[in-house]
Amino acid sequence: MQRPGSGPQEAAETPLYGAQRPRLMTVPAGALSSAGQEAVDLAARAGLALDPWQQFVLDQGMSENAAGGWLAPEVAVNLPRQNGKGGIIEARSLWGLFIGGEQLILHSAHEFKTAKNAFKRIERLIRGCPDLHKRVKAYRQTVGEEGIELYTGQVLRFIARSGGSGRGFTADCVILDECMILGDDAMAALAPTMAAVENSQLWYLGSAGIGAPSRQLARLRDRALRALETGEPDRAMAYFEWSIDPHVDECPPGCTAHDDVDSVASILRANPAIGYRLQVEKSANERLTMGDTLYARERLGVGLYPSDSANTWQVISEDSWRSLASAESAPEGEVVFAIDATPEQSHAAIAVAGRWRGGTHIEIAHHQPGMGWVVAKAKRMQEEHKPRCWVVDAGGPAGSLIQELEEELGINVVSPKMREVAQAAGQFFTAVADQSISHIDQPLLATALAGAQKRPLGDAWAWARRGGGVDISPLVAATHAKWGLGVEVEDDVDPLDNIF
Repeated sequence: MQRPGSGPQEAAETPLYGAQRPRLMTVPAGALSSAGQEAVDLAARAGLALDPWQQFVLDQGMSENAAGGWLAPEVAVNLPRQNGKGGIIEARSLWGLFIGGEQLILHSAHEFKTAKNAFKRIERLIRGCPDLHKRVKAYRQTVGEEGIELYTGQVLRFIARSGGSGRGFTADCVILDECMILGDDAMAALAPTMAAVENSQLWYLGSAGIGAPSRQLARLRDRALRALETGEPDRAMAYFEWSIDPHVDECPPGCTAHDDVDSVASILRANPAIGYRLQVEKSANERLTMGDTLYARERLGVGLYPSDSANTWQVISEDSWRSLASAESAPEGEVVFAIDATPEQSHAAIAVAGRWRGGTHIEIAHHQPGMGWVVAKAKRMQEEHKPRCWVVDAGGPAGSLIQELEEELGINVVSPKMREVAQAAGQFFTAVADQSISHIDQPLLATALAGAQKRPLGDAWAWARRGGGVDISPLVAATHAKWGLGVEVEDDVDPLDNIF
């Protein structure tokens, strides 16, 4: 099946298959039976042929105890993109509808378009199988109400996640797709939907952690690691992770205890769909496009997972921060906007600061994946709010946007010097201590502060962008926005100046 160590060119000449068993796995002990084979067979009837690894996950994840209930009330599947997690979701959903008798299955995704695509895929499978199609009462297409209802009452609903989505439902099964973007607010809305169901099951499926948005996935992974370290399976969760264990700085030359980012063996270890729907050569070429860091995450499963350990809230205490929250807090008068991004530019944040009741109000206006959205959003915010200034650290990850921002907005972006970056962090820290700062208790900002660490900057300090396992771009943006309220601002640039 696998030939570790062969190069991409050699691998292209010989059929290779990815590892059909995960690198990290824990399953509760005591299985007496499994509904997994029923799900595999039903999927096949609908025209969905599952890979061996997909069948394995369903078999293990749908194991049953002596009472006929789920052995694992929670199942987590963590593997790189495009490997076929959708097939597991479809097979599990079909079983719940047509065999398991689950009255309500909730399929939740981070984005509406992902939930919509999942709906369309399952709809095609059912329509293509007359025996299943004739049992369907309705395919509901209304936006926000997408779902499939059987004549016998079973319903499969598709929803995009938010702080309120899922509230009011009682579900037998909840499927959380894109679980690497799954925060506490969504969990608070969705997890209780199964509280009144005696034999419910919660499935998490996604790819490697991306920092702060992956807090729930990090908790699941920590449980799995503890189970593997102690040799005691988690009593309530089945966890499956395809990934590599990459080298660290301390590795000696020729280290064989860790995996090479540039090897075919690593591709095979992290991607079970190689030989089925993925190709070694194409996967290896992604490294040329993405670079080692993104490639390791997206193709080899090397994630960034925030911690819930005692090492959180090291710089500012949680009690101090929470005490400053006010639902009434809002900027009064002139405002400042600031932009920051993660070192890999995987996410960016726009923060706003303004005066409020003798102090400073701060808030995260936007936080989204990537960088391509920032300038267009900033242009609309500039036109609508006419801020005092925009602040972007030229030496930071968002510094590459400054020229485009100035051209599009027709202004001079204020960029703090190195000593001013330290001053901004110090001012933020002091404002919290003096209770002269207010906020609306946004989870994004709290998560960033909980994982934030200091880095030395001359005789002072600044926020450490790396090493904390958390996306602190919301915190840095808020810090710089507050600093911008007191900085001298040059007159706006005449847009015609950019022509000459």
